[in-house]
Amino acid sequence: MPKTSSEAATRLTLHGPTMGTRWSATIDAPPGLDRAALQRDLAAAVQRVDAQMSPWKRESDLARLNQAAPDHWVSLPPEMLAVLARALQIARLSAGAFDPTVGALVDAWGFGAAREQPDPAAIEAARGAAAAAGHTQLELDEAAGRVRKHAPMQLDLCGIAKGYAVDCMAAVLRRHGVAHALAALDGELRAVGSQAGGQPWPVALESPEPGRRAVQGVIELQDLAVATSGDYRRFWQVGEARLAHTMDPRRGAPLNNAVASVTVLAEDCMDADAWATALLVAGPGEGLALAQRLKLEALWLLRREGQLVQLGLGRFASVNDG
Repeated sequence: MPKTSSEAATRLTLHGPTMGTRWSATIDAPPGLDRAALQRDLAAAVQRVDAQMSPWKRESDLARLNQAAPDHWVSLPPEMLAVLARALQIARLSAGAFDPTVGALVDAWGFGAAREQPDPAAIEAARGAAAAAGHTQLELDEAAGRVRKHAPMQLDLCGIAKGYAVDCMAAVLRRHGVAHALAALDGELRAVGSQAGGQPWPVALESPEPGRRAVQGVIELQDLAVATSGDYRRFWQVGEARLAHTMDPRRGAPLNNAVASVTVLAEDCMDADAWATALLVAGPGEGLALAQRLKLEALWLLRREGQLVQLGLGRFASVNDG
């Protein structure tokens, strides 16, 4: 009797360091899979994204763009241009709640590569630049492979690049003939098919508790991506206020609202990543209306009177606290 796909598959996990964290791929491997070649190609895919889009690497393409003078065309790799194009689309759709031009704010508040503490003078300067709605001052010429800024600005793609890296991992897995896998990088994940036995991939949703890892719930993925953004990983505590590393471009300051985290489901991880950030910044009122209008599937965890309240749309609607 021939073996079923689940009997023939072998479960293995590949992983490695990147972007200050780790990538991983859980795979139900088909017979004959070249594990060493797959490990090499997965590592190369995420490192290529890091080399292009890291705000921490002085030689990255992002750093080169940030250093360029306004109105000067800068040639960029097609992958980075595609990410920038999608970032600008989501910036427009979210009315600036997601904005890839917040790099100066991130650095000024001590969350970037430039400094480890907030700098009042840098904050004021960055706020002035942010008021110009930087995403409207960036021109892309995808046909020619170039971009230019029409005002001084510093880009930061941390709200979308990790999700894109996961999508690149999924593409590598498929090129290697893998039909059943779960690719992950930090809080961004994408399922390639189901598990070999036909069951979806179970993914734990993290509870927004600073300093510890706890599970809030479980979501099942099949040919689907998920990403979470929250205020509980990196933040400054100022009195009773938690100022998260995520910037609110409209306020020119760190996020400071009642949203502890937002989780988004999407077909690709780049979109899930960026929309999780946009809805986190937009807050429970504007963000909910935006998600409903665009038919996004999202889960908010809101802090209300010392308790966490869940609010979900789409496949998350069944977990609503009301």
